[in-house]
Amino acid sequence: MAEQQAKQCGTDGHDHEHGGCGVPSFHTRDLIVRADILAKAKELANLITTSDEVGQYRRAEELIQGHERVQSIMSLLKKKQKEVVAFEKTFKNEAMAKKIEQEMEELQDELDGIPIVAQFQQSQSDINYLLQLVIGVVRDTVAEKLEVEDATPAEEPAECSN
Repeated sequence: MAEQQAKQCGTDGHDHEHGGCGVPSFHTRDLIVRADILAKAKELANLITTSDEVGQYRRAEELIQGHERVQSIMSLLKKKQKEVVAFEKTFKNEAMAKKIEQEMEELQDELDGIPIVAQFQQSQSDINYLLQLVIGVVRDTVAEKLEVEDATPAEEPAECSN
């Protein structure tokens, strides 16, 4: 708490202004999030994990895990990635690296052509969209509340003496 109070009066060594005394400044490492905010975040996370989007993702992931051809292609891609690195870095053979990259593109095209892979990718995209939407709503709501509060007249902060 003493560190926060020192920061309020500009004695923390920061090289930027906060527009007067009385506005605390925090380093992320020192910031302790209120328990109620963390509880609501965890509640929101639980709601998201029970959403249809996450359910679809889990089903698609299970299908991919059990699909032999998909697993085989993914293993081959990983192997070829290592080969490309070896030919580029160790053997300094760009021609062979390019040949392997072409083989990887063909494998990736085959993988992308498998319907459950497309379903899995779509489910990932849906979850990402949902998360971005939630983040946007939180960000916009906080920004809106701050703008409303900033619009109300406030008393000037008292001068601080060190």
